[in-house]
Amino acid sequence: MLVGNKTDLSDKRQVSTEEGERKAKELNVMFIETSAKAGYNVKQLFRRVAAALPGMESPENKKIDTVDLRPNPPPQDAPQDQEGGGCIC
Repeated sequence: MLVGNKTDLSDKRQVSTEEGERKAKELNVMFIETSAKAGYNVKQLFRRVAAALPGMESPENKKIDTVDLRPNPPPQDAPQDQEGGGCIC
């Protein structure tokens, strides 16, 4: 991904949009212009990168798998700490 940042500073531009697109095509990568300060295209940048990851598809085409990260309760016979709470690991 080739990113042109600071689009909010158009009066100080050093690389044109056309130059950026041409270089991205030459490198066979995606191109996007952003402004982190103004929040312009930042979410779109990350969405495009994520969508391009191997095995990723758009949410409309694939159910998103989730993982339950809540800890399992300790077994009834698990050792207790001195205050009577959970694991003493």
